[in-house]
Amino acid sequence: MKTSYSVIIVNYKTPQLVLQCLQSIYAGTVAGIEVIVVDNASGDDSRQQIEAAYPRVIWLQMTYNSGFARANNAGIRQAAGDIVLLLNSDTLNVKNAIFSCFERLEKDRFVAAGVQLLNEDNTPQISGNFFMRGGLNYLMTLPCTGELLRRAALSVGMKKTNLPEAVQTTEVDWINGAFLMVKKQAITKAGFMDEDFFLYSEESEWCSRLGKHGPLCIYGDLHVYHLEGGSSATTFNSATRGYRVYSDRKGLQIMVSNFLGFRKQYGIAWYLFHQSAHLLNLPVYFAVLVMKTLLFRSGIKAAWVAFGGYTANVFRALSLAPRIISNKPYFYKLL
Repeated sequence: MKTSYSVIIVNYKTPQLVLQCLQSIYAGTVAGIEVIVVDNASGDDSRQQIEAAYPRVIWLQMTYNSGFARANNAGIRQAAGDIVLLLNSDTLNVKNAIFSCFERLEKDRFVAAGVQLLNEDNTPQISGNFFMRGGLNYLMTLPCTGELLRRAALSVGMKKTNLPEAVQTTEVDWINGAFLMVKKQAITKAGFMDEDFFLYSEESEWCSRLGKHGPLCIYGDLHVYHLEGGSSATTFNSATRGYRVYSDRKGLQIMVSNFLGFRKQYGIAWYLFHQSAHLLNLPVYFAVLVMKTLLFRSGIKAAWVAFGGYTANVFRALSLAPRIISNKPYFYKLL
């Protein structure tokens, strides 16, 4: 049978997650689907476990931990399908959503699609997003001042830059990289994912290029479980989930990847604006912590530790400014 669709899953020391993901895929319709597992030099028995359980899987071995963009690009180059799905290892197929999405996108006018991602308790995750001029919405992720900015934006009725929940087919500017399905013909026009990125922000930058060749959407009636942070927690040995904590190693990677994305998508001026915003946030953050300390607020010790980590990360990111500004090829892997 001709392969029409390809699923690409990147593995880094998460064989059990991959096995659960594969089980959910093969429980649905797999006619015309090939599954490619790209291993980022896990150095464990991932291959033996996965190939023993699912010998049909195509195994692609990287020689180093190449991150999200490079590993997926390797999978795309190997893929025989006309449509490819970049799928996180910490996802679970629900009611044949993957095959349904393939069939729908093949006939649709969209160049890329996602589905409505769900938490384990069936609450919705943000699956689609909208661009804001210069990435100004990222200011709301700043520790301390970000929450104040978010409240101010909501109070004046500013439109949200994300899609909290899709219940029908909804056009978006960019799609959550946990489930990102793309037509090969669009990749031919827009190019592959930018391999300067290690993790985070790469799908946003890629979608900005894909969107120049056609619309993107979320199919809100199709659902996939996403155990958010399940795979990255292993990479960073981080207990945090989501993308708003900038105080640990994962936070440094998120911060630098965001800065890199601003530079590539919006230009030097907007990158410098965001770098400056983090620097200017430091004295405000410090003053708030001093006030909380004087008021004997609980949890203040942990708050100071987080502030120390955030401060170190801001200056570590600043040290990379010349590279980011030059926009010359460089692998921003911060481990």
